[in-house]
Amino acid sequence: MPHNSAHQRHAAPRTEAIALRRAGLSRRQIRERLGPLADGTLTDLLEGEPPPEWTKRPNAKDDLRARARDLRRAGRTYDEIVAELDVSKSSVSLWVRDLPKPTKSPEEMHRMREARWAPYREERDRRTAETKAAATKEIGTLTDRELFLLGVGLYWAEGAKSKPYARRESVQFVNSDPDMITVYLAWLKLLGVETGGLRCHVMIHESADTPAAERYWADLVGIDVSALGKTALKKHNPKTVRKNTEGDYRGCLVIRVLQGADLYRRIEGWWYGIVLGAKQPS
Repeated sequence: MPHNSAHQRHAAPRTEAIALRRAGLSRRQIRERLGPLADGTLTDLLEGEPPPEWTKRPNAKDDLRARARDLRRAGRTYDEIVAELDVSKSSVSLWVRDLPKPTKSPEEMHRMREARWAPYREERDRRTAETKAAATKEIGTLTDRELFLLGVGLYWAEGAKSKPYARRESVQFVNSDPDMITVYLAWLKLLGVETGGLRCHVMIHESADTPAAERYWADLVGIDVSALGKTALKKHNPKTVRKNTEGDYRGCLVIRVLQGADLYRRIEGWWYGIVLGAKQPS
């Protein structure tokens, strides 16, 4: 019987306390309305009733956690979230580990790789440029003998050569590199072969800008376009994937020395002289 009386005594205050709680009052405000109450008694009266939102202490990490989850849903990586929110990676992992790992398009992956490696490429390119510039200075001005020996080696590497099964004692040079052509022409001039003793024509793919290529090579040699021989067009093979299709593609220039049999024989002899010199250096 006493137990029932105590329950009845608390029933009315509990009902009122819950009503006040649901109205958004704090514990202090409820105590002021109901009169002096011990903390334990007030806790019993409010059992099962959550406190109103405004009474909760603000937690700065709650905002960070919500922002981290938004960023993760938007496809951001852990490192990107860490960088943007200035929090630890362990915190980010704890906040978003239940969310699916974002997938990125090939384009996004390419941009990420480019951004990651850009500083290293810039440093590599800087060192490469410095090395090339220093090496260029090491060469300086070529002597006639240096150019002579260089030209012999250049021709024997890139020029036409007579074979035992096909004797062709002619001096003919084919190349697509304008710098190689420039050095070769300088070498021929050193040997006394002027442009008037040359016959040149262009070899190029049929889909390229042939007139532009012809003008380019004629200007490089120092002759009129009309002095070029008939351009040789390479037929298109649909099974071949061509990579040299950019605006600087100009095909190859073929340079033949007129009446060059005697010069060819000397070139062959010069080359063998270089080989013997390499075998028996002084």
